[in-house]
Formats: sequence, C-alpha cells, structure tokens
Amino acid sequence: MFVRAYLRASTDQQDANRARADLERFAAERGLKIAAFYVENASGASLQRPELMRLLDDCQPGDMLLTEQVDRLSRLNAADWRALQIRITGRGVRVVALDLPTSWIFAEKRDADDITGRIFSAMNVMLLDVLAAVARKDYEDRRRRQAQGIAKAKKAGAYRGRPEDEKRNAAIVGMLDAGQTWAAIVAATGCSRSTLSRLAKRAGSMAPASAG
Repeated sequence: MFVRAYLRASTDQQDANRARADLERFAAERGLKIAAFYVENASGASLQRPELMRLLDDCQPGDMLLTEQVDRLSRLNAADWRALQIRITGRGVRVVALDLPTSWIFAEKRDADDITGRIFSAMNVMLLDVLAAVARKDYEDRRRRQAQGIAKAKKAGAYRGRPEDEKRNAAIVGMLDAGQTWAAIVAATGCSRSTLSRLAKRAGSMAPASAG
C-alpha cells in the first residue's frame, strides 16, 4: 500500500502546502510513509484538477489518498462528486481525511477482517457524502454572500471590482507587441483568453491569436 497525499488551495495567493506537516505527522504516528505529494492551486468546485487526477492514475488498489479535510477533495456539485466517487472506487483507493476520524481505521487497522472493513467502508462513504455536501453548501453560501455584497456596493456606487495587475498586464502587452502567440502568452502567464483579448484591443496589437 502506498500513501499519496493531496494538498490543495483555491487560488495562487494561498499556500497549498500549508497542511503538509500535519499530513506527515499523521502518517508518521501510524508508522506510515508518504510516497508522494500532489499539490495544486485549483478550485475544489471543479473536476478540472490535474494533480488530483494524476494521483488517482498513479494509485493501485488498496492505496491511500490522504488529505487534510474533505473540502480539499471536494466542493463539487452532486453530479461531479458522484463522478469523482466512482473514479476513486474504481481505482480501489482508500480515502483518509484528518477531519474524518472514521476514515482513520484505514490507516490504523490495515489488517482488519473483511466484515469489519466493509462496515467501516460503508460508514465512511456515508460520512464522506455528508461532508462533501456540507463543503458544497459552504461554497455556495460564500458565493451568494459575495454576490450580495457586490450588488450592494454597486448600488451604493462603491464597487470598483478586482484591482488590475498592472505589472502582469504590462508584461503581456510587451509579449503581444513582440509577436508571441496567444497560446504562448497564456502558457507563460496563466491569464485567460478573455483578458488577453481585452489587453490586445487596448494595445491595438496584431499578435497572432489563431496560432494559439
């Protein structure tokens, strides 16, 4: 059995490695060694997470997916959570989360008899479902409150939107002026194509979009 640790933060401004020491400590206390860390900055509300998919692809039946909290694994809607569950189950992966003590049996009693293992597995699936639903509700509540706050600020004339990253945008304009393709600029800066289009129009650039 290999232990594969998954660490996630929602944005590039957050430290995805924040919980690394906690996961290492949890594993060491149970005589386990983490074989690999899979770290990414991506929204838990999306299935488009390359490192999580790479982790599952690397797993063999019986391997452990260790994470800090269930919401690091999922803030997905019901359909996407079900799709992820099916993939996890299909790979034969055991999910252990530090905020889900019932999952710890997979790390502490790896020689449990078949009946005990099935009972705890069923309990764990149920609790994972509950916590995933709670994580999704928290995500939706925060999005709703954010939208309400923005609407209120707009009504009061106080909303200015997200401040522009002037340094990054200046670099992008420079790359456009140098004739780099949109694909190369997106790969280098991580900006969206809509942002690139806006900056290209602002700068009057003729950079080749079709080559991207």
